[in-house]
Amino acid sequence: MDNQKVKWGILGAARVNERLLPAIVEAPNSQLVAIASRRAGAAKATLEKYKPGTDGVTYYDDLDSLIADSNVEAIYCPMSNEEHAEWAFRAIQAGKHVLIEKPMTTQLADIGAIEAAARAMGVTVMEGFMYRFHPQHAKIKALIDSGLIGDVLSCRASFSFLMQPARMYRITRSMVDGGGAMWDIGPYAIHALRWAMGLNNSAQNGVPAEPKKVVAYGKLNEHGADVVASGILDFGADAQGRARYGHFDVSFERGRKAEYEIIGDKGWIKCHNMWAYPTDDPIVSWEAGGKTETLVLPKANHFNLEIEHFSDCVLNKRAPLLTFDDAKGNCRAIEMVLAALGA
Repeated sequence: MDNQKVKWGILGAARVNERLLPAIVEAPNSQLVAIASRRAGAAKATLEKYKPGTDGVTYYDDLDSLIADSNVEAIYCPMSNEEHAEWAFRAIQAGKHVLIEKPMTTQLADIGAIEAAARAMGVTVMEGFMYRFHPQHAKIKALIDSGLIGDVLSCRASFSFLMQPARMYRITRSMVDGGGAMWDIGPYAIHALRWAMGLNNSAQNGVPAEPKKVVAYGKLNEHGADVVASGILDFGADAQGRARYGHFDVSFERGRKAEYEIIGDKGWIKCHNMWAYPTDDPIVSWEAGGKTETLVLPKANHFNLEIEHFSDCVLNKRAPLLTFDDAKGNCRAIEMVLAALGA
């Protein structure tokens, strides 16, 4: 392996490449060397669309050829939710490091199998929650660690966008088969709740909290996919017997929203845009002790920061920020939500 850059391959021409592909090209410790798609010509078209002028990239019209490419050291897997496990496992068996677009898998047992394979092959694997790499969340954690809002007792996460015709494939298969809002934008909401409820809590020590019970309601379409889902995660009482709930709301029927609010016994903190673009001003507001403040933080590109982090982990043999235990916890919580929805 080159000591300076990780050589990347992209396994699929998914739309998320609009953000991830340029991030791989632009990261100082990464180099895009290959991209594959099962659709003839789609790999080349994807690169020309999202990062034209990039040289030295090999194009494949099948996925196995990219996995077998000895020049590829790490693979980004942005395929359909239900395909993540199969193709990530194939890549790991070929000795590749793998960044798997969220959700890591749609079956909890598959995560354990991927973890075992990754350890056996000595490769790095991480679930791709790009938002965690944006500095605004570190700022929020620092404010909570300072005791600003006291003990964290509740969190609300709301994620939505209006489904466009080009994205209808996301809801043409059932929840059981990886379709619907909970497997698409739901992982962000559940992940944010688990992360927030683990903050400033001595029992958790910063480790994401896991729900004990779930209540959920949803609207299912004719394919058995949820287009709207809302519910409550019960994280159990704290040491003082106070209830700790996480509220989520995800929808394909509403305007774009990606926010969460953390409420403590002394105040609250809100992240106004978890999906902040590099051109957006990240805004964090809070209220505590009778004082309200809005902070406009420096702009950042969380996709670029995610790729830089993963490549650094590969190059320097560091453990990634997002662990297998975290991936298991998120999958388990989503499965609890889907069970409550009748899946």
